[in-house]
Amino acid sequence: MTVNLDELRLLRRARDQMDRDYAQPLDVPALARTALMSPAHFSRRFREAYSETPYSYLMTRRIERAKALLRRGDLTVTDVCFAVGCTSLGSFSARFTDLVGETPSAYRARNHDELRGVSPCRLMVLTRPRKDRPTGAAPQMSSFREATPDARS
Repeated sequence: MTVNLDELRLLRRARDQMDRDYAQPLDVPALARTALMSPAHFSRRFREAYSETPYSYLMTRRIERAKALLRRGDLTVTDVCFAVGCTSLGSFSARFTDLVGETPSAYRARNHDELRGVSPCRLMVLTRPRKDRPTGAAPQMSSFREATPDARS
C-alpha cells in the first residue's frame, strides 16, 4: 500500500511535531490526533512512509539532540537525558549506546575537535544517529536516505 499525498501531509505534521517538541512527553495517541488518524492506523502508515516506527523516529531525534548537548561538555549525562525528554537514564543510555555505538559518557568525554567549523546542516547529517552503522564507522547515509557528500564520491 502506498501513502497518498494528503495522508503524507498529515503524517508530516506529526513528524514535525516530534522534531519541534522532542523534549515534551509525546505518545502515539497524541501524535495520531495531530495526524487526524487512529493510533493503530497512524503507526502503520508512519512506518510505511518513513521506514521506522513513530517511537523509533522520536528516540532518534532525541539522541541526535543529546549528541549535540554532550559535545558541548557543560551538562552531565543525566541533565542531557532529561533535557531531551527522556524520563529514564537507563533507557536513554541503552538507546544512545545502541544508536551511537558508545555510551553517552564515553561520547561526552571524547574529543570532538574534528567537528569544529563544520556547518550546522552538514554537522546534522554527519552526526545523525544510525542503528545500522557499525561502531566507529563513518556515516554514509542519513536516516532519510540522503547520501552524505563522502558517500557520493
